[in-house]
Formats: sequence, C-alpha cells, structure tokens
Amino acid sequence: MAPVIPTKGNLIAIRRSMTLARMGFELMDRKRNILIREMMGLIDRASAIQSEIDVTFKQAYAALQIANITLGIADTIAETVPVDESVSIRYHSVMGVELPSVPENNEPVKIEYGLTDTNSMLDEAYKCFHAVKRLTRTLAEIEISIYRLAYSIKKTQKRANALENIIIPNLNSSIGFITGALEEKDREEFVRLKVIKSQK
Repeated sequence: MAPVIPTKGNLIAIRRSMTLARMGFELMDRKRNILIREMMGLIDRASAIQSEIDVTFKQAYAALQIANITLGIADTIAETVPVDESVSIRYHSVMGVELPSVPENNEPVKIEYGLTDTNSMLDEAYKCFHAVKRLTRTLAEIEISIYRLAYSIKKTQKRANALENIIIPNLNSSIGFITGALEEKDREEFVRLKVIKSQK
C-alpha cells in the first residue's frame, strides 16, 4: 500500500472509505446469506423432483416393455408423435442473479397416434414419458439456477473476504498511522508553544 500523507483531509477521506467498506461488507454478507438460503431451497426441490423422475421413468419403461411385447416394437408408432418445441425460457432476478424460469405447460396430454393399432399400455407409457418431459424441464430450470447461485455465492464470498481481510485492515492501519502522526504533530506544536511562552 502506498504511504499516506498524514493530513486531516486524508484522515476524513479514509474514515469515509472505511464507513463505505464496512457497509459494503455487510451488504455482501447479507447477499451471500440470501443466495445460500435460496440455493438450499432449490436443492431440496431438485432432490424431490429427481426422485419423482426416477419413479415415473420406471413406470414408463415398464408400460413400454409390455406395449412392445403385445404390439411388437412400437418405433413406427413413435414416429407419428410430433417434435415438441413448446419450451420457452423467461428470467427473473434474485439479488442481481438472473435465474431461468420455464413456464408450466398445463395442457392435457393429447394422444398423437391412432388408436386402432395400439393398446392401453402404450397410452400409459406415452403419458408417463410426457410427465417425465415436464419434470425434466423443471429439473433443468432448478439445476441451472443452483449453478448460477453457487457461482454468484463464490464471487460474493471473494469480495466479502477481500473487504474483511485486506481493504478494512489496510484502512485501519492508515487511520492509525495518520492519527498517530497528527497527535505527534500536536504534541510538538504544544511543546514549541510552551518553549516560546517560557522564553517570553
């Protein structure tokens, strides 16, 4: 750190910087706590959705297996189902962190293939895979949000550490140095005035 000239103006400026640094540290600390709380809630949600996806996948594959046994391999039927391009992403901000939001598509499941050459097990598999698709969208939204929050928490922690361990101690030492130098100057001035008074 560059040496500071011990003047009252510099002391006032450094004290102002110290107030700002402490306020900045408190804000960073609050931001970090809010982001951590948000991330912990999302982690719990992601865990619950992952369990739901696992159960739904098992049901879907069991139904598909029975449908394949009873109908033969249903790959030609699968080709009649159109590609879903209905995913849209919006963003919302939490403490300056842009988090994705995939709006829920609550349209009822439409069977896209004919009913003459199929059976109820294929319908069940189709509904289960549709549910998996919906859950996967939500899980992707949550996992990306967790990643972004974790990155922002790491960045905020670095800034808070820099303020707490480098900037504030440096400002404290500068304040101590200037205060000591000004007090020494005042003592010297006092002694000089006393000497002049005694000589008169």
